[in-house]
Amino acid sequence: MISAERNELMTRVGPETQAGALLRRYWQPVALSEELEGARPVRAVRLMGQDLVLFRDEQGRLGLIDRDCPHRGADLAYGRLEQGGLRCPFHGWLFDVSGACLETPAEPAGSKMHTTIRQASYPVVERAGIIFGYLGTDTPPAFPEFDCFVAPDSHTFAFKGLFECNWLQALEVGIDPAHASFLHRFFEDANTAESYGKQFRGASADSELAITAVLRDYDRPEIRVETTDYGMRLLALRELSAEERHVRVTNLVFPQAIVIPMSAEMTISQWHVPVDDTHCYWYAIFTSFTGPVDKQQMREQRLELYELPDYTSRKNKRNNYGFDAREQLTQTYTGMGHDINVHDQWAVESQGPIQNRTREHLGSTDKGIVAYRRMLLNAIAAAQSGGRIPMLADEDQARRLHGPASIDGVSAASQSPDDYWREADRARRQASSWAAGFQP
Repeated sequence: MISAERNELMTRVGPETQAGALLRRYWQPVALSEELEGARPVRAVRLMGQDLVLFRDEQGRLGLIDRDCPHRGADLAYGRLEQGGLRCPFHGWLFDVSGACLETPAEPAGSKMHTTIRQASYPVVERAGIIFGYLGTDTPPAFPEFDCFVAPDSHTFAFKGLFECNWLQALEVGIDPAHASFLHRFFEDANTAESYGKQFRGASADSELAITAVLRDYDRPEIRVETTDYGMRLLALRELSAEERHVRVTNLVFPQAIVIPMSAEMTISQWHVPVDDTHCYWYAIFTSFTGPVDKQQMREQRLELYELPDYTSRKNKRNNYGFDAREQLTQTYTGMGHDINVHDQWAVESQGPIQNRTREHLGSTDKGIVAYRRMLLNAIAAAQSGGRIPMLADEDQARRLHGPASIDGVSAASQSPDDYWREADRARRQASSWAAGFQP
């Protein structure tokens, strides 16, 4: 249980809020690269309560600027891409990617008014199929050499989805290892040979066991939480027998990303990004340690489930998440289909637009959530006082941040879980065409 005041402090992200000030110190996903494909690469975006417009100019440069034209407030998301920038259709004012006003053509000939006008602009970078923006006023942190950022483009795939709730409750489901045994329970195990691109449908490493079978049949995991230089590591341990133990390693990358295993060959790095206080996007980078990712197959799989242009789930609260009572009795624990993102969406949206944490009663399996909230509150306080804030890395520090290791496998019960996941991660990297030099 947490006080109403602290709940407000952690969840509100507007420009004048303390959590918003903290999150603006980090790079935030703004859009998928694919959203700027096509004849007109302009996209309206909303990030942490700010309305912005993202565009790629005729030279291929990215720009992220405030959405309201500084002349009379017209919507620049309808602007024309021409002559080196984005032109407002109202009076023709032209802005480049830096926010500089290049022209105010309705003014008298020879006017220098444009030199006095500047639209607020924000740094942007493109990594692994995602465009990141920085809304802070300080120097942006360097990108760590995490697997999703150093893998070749051929070995990554990016996608996103909209949740209609606060960012914090969306993130907290990812640092709750116990929920998978219930929320993502399947009563029948699919053919693991046909699991490519599907979460929780493959086999656990070093075994023939389907991950779904492990989660279903062993629903009382021992959970360990360890503080790391990037945030925290969570181990979920399930004793399968006197001889075998299931080991699942997931990670929280401060402030709002998780890194989890998808299969023996692939991991998922996922950010929970506030649109505003009551909506957020999850952005995911799928990273392969073996062969190139089949981007077309993975995109087609997801477009069966999500609608463009806003990447909204076809199963959502307006159609009861596709709930089927017969399916709940015979196929899935939720009765909401086989996409685990829909399960997560129902769980976090059903808590309300902003969860009322004064009414919750946390258990022993919530230790990751407790640890993260303490970390978040300490970072908010440090940001206000000028203290040390996690993961604001400079170039040298970022070069030393690798991984983080994310494993789902079966070890001998006699082996230390830490020894197992380190050996499994090392073996995976040594067998990879690109990952051997990035040992955590």
